[in-house]
Amino acid sequence: MSDEPEPYGPDYRFEPAYMSGEREMLEGWLEFHRQTLRWKLEGLDDQQLKERSVPPSTMSLLGLVRHMAEVERGWFRRTLAGEDAPAMFYDDESPDGDFDLIDDAVVSDDLATWQSQIDAARAIAATRSLDDSGLRRAQPCSLRWIYVHMIEEYARHNGHADLLRERIDGATGD
Repeated sequence: MSDEPEPYGPDYRFEPAYMSGEREMLEGWLEFHRQTLRWKLEGLDDQQLKERSVPPSTMSLLGLVRHMAEVERGWFRRTLAGEDAPAMFYDDESPDGDFDLIDDAVVSDDLATWQSQIDAARAIAATRSLDDSGLRRAQPCSLRWIYVHMIEEYARHNGHADLLRERIDGATGD
């Protein structure tokens, strides 16, 4: 029997090992949930990715991608690394711009932005221990806490993505 994880869903999505160290487990689950959201987008065209859920909600799969790009940026770049990384898809006038302002969005650009924020998050985290911290609302916040929060954030929004995808074309799956 191999120590390699078995594919779960698409070929690139792997369930984390049942027995591993804390960091490997946290990073594994975060990666699993990142890939789950990516899976929910597969095979859809730009218009389908922009399709809204049910009024009055403005949620869409593209909105979730834009939101998660902001979340990756906020927790890893602003909080952990202390970077001046302003919001990309929202502002004071449009606090839900990541969801609301998608009509003229270029899907491929937004997907690339999400991936670039994931890449930046990985690079920042790779140089730190789980006990390293940044500041969130003037309070210390550890990388360990950020990983757990990111897993929760993706898991919650992947539930939304499940419902959105089913509404669009009937596709289901975990």
